[in-house]
Amino acid sequence: MNLLLALTRAIDKLTEIIGKAVGWLILVAVLVSATNAVIRKIFNDSSNSWLELQWYLFGAAFLLASAYTLRQNEHIRIDIVYGLFSRRVQHWIDLFGHLFFLMPFVLLMIWYFVPYVAMSMRNGEVSTNAGGLILWPAKALLLAGFSLLALQGVSEIIKKIAVMRGIIPDPTPFISVHEAAELEGRALVEEISK
Repeated sequence: MNLLLALTRAIDKLTEIIGKAVGWLILVAVLVSATNAVIRKIFNDSSNSWLELQWYLFGAAFLLASAYTLRQNEHIRIDIVYGLFSRRVQHWIDLFGHLFFLMPFVLLMIWYFVPYVAMSMRNGEVSTNAGGLILWPAKALLLAGFSLLALQGVSEIIKKIAVMRGIIPDPTPFISVHEAAELEGRALVEEISK
C-alpha cells in the first residue's frame, strides 16, 4: 500500500501543478478577448483565429482543471443528501461513484479520443471558419484533460481505500453546510463566554 500511496502523492503533485498553472489561461483568454474587441472597434478588423483562440484557452482551462477540482474535493455532489450520512457511508458513496461512474466514463472518453486526436493530427485538420486555427491542439486538450482526470480518479480511489482501512487520515473531510454552521455557532458561543 505504501507504493500506491507514493503513486497518489506523485499524481496529486502533478495535478496541483497543472491545476494552478491553467488558472493563468483564463487571464490570457480575457486579454485576447479584450484585445480582439479593441481591434474590432477601433480598426474595424477581426479574425476568426482570435475567437477560436479564446475558445481554446477557455476549454484548456476547464479541461485541465477538472482533475484539480476532483483533487480539491470541489466536484459537484448533492450535499443535502450526502450530508445526511455518516462519514463512513460517505466514503462508500465516493468510492462507488469513482469506481462505477467516474472511471468508466473517463476511460471510455480516452478510448474514443485517442483515434480522434490521431486522425486529426494525421490529416492536419483545420477549422472550417475563414482564418480559423488548426484543430488537433484543441482535440488533444480533450484527451489530456480526460487523461489527467483518469489519473486523479485512480489517486482518489487509492486514497479512499486507505482512509477506509485507517491507513491515512481523511485528506478531504466533508463538512456539510449544517455542520459548518453548527461549528461556527459553537465557536461564537465559546468566544462570547470568554
